[in-house]
Amino acid sequence: MDAVVKSFPRAESKVEPHLEPVERPTREAAEAAAKTLIAWIGDNPNREGLVDTPRRLVKAFEEVFSGYRESPEEVLDRTFGEIGNFDDIVVVRKIPFYSFCEHHMFPMIGHAHVAYMPIDRVVGLSKIARVIDMYARRLQTQEHLTSQILTAIEDNLKPRGVAVMIEAEHMCMAMRGVQKQGVSTVTTQFSGCFRNDPEEQVRFFRLVREDRSF
Repeated sequence: MDAVVKSFPRAESKVEPHLEPVERPTREAAEAAAKTLIAWIGDNPNREGLVDTPRRLVKAFEEVFSGYRESPEEVLDRTFGEIGNFDDIVVVRKIPFYSFCEHHMFPMIGHAHVAYMPIDRVVGLSKIARVIDMYARRLQTQEHLTSQILTAIEDNLKPRGVAVMIEAEHMCMAMRGVQKQGVSTVTTQFSGCFRNDPEEQVRFFRLVREDRSF
């Protein structure tokens, strides 16, 4: 298969424009901060059930916030040109994800639907899911997450258009504040042919909502 791997300056591509460089605290400092929070909420961080919680929390944060250590250039660095005369829509729908609200650091859980119109080349379908995970595994707003996914695909694949739709439930709304469970927030963004042609938007929504059994 005719695969192309693009060359990128790896060290520089990890720093995205909206992320200001900060000095990363030590693991010990992070664990101490977790211990302080446990004491602040009113529990005893030295009791048996909590004595190892700061260590476990920091280790868990390394996993759930692993998106800060990836870049879209690395995820989308390989494309394939052996697609015959295919020039129509590619849709990857119902991709599950979790993220964390940057305002309260509570989880948001949902699904993403992504479509693009390729020009000559396509990307492996799993890479679309990886782009979603890369940005979701950061502190986020749903609106920014939607925009970042679209921009990553737009900038790296140069397709005729991209469509992104995200549906998610926010635990900061379900567990605190108004405490409304089961509320779904929907965000969309379009570029290229999807932005310019309402019929393509309608087709995207229809393909996303279609219930098929395979």
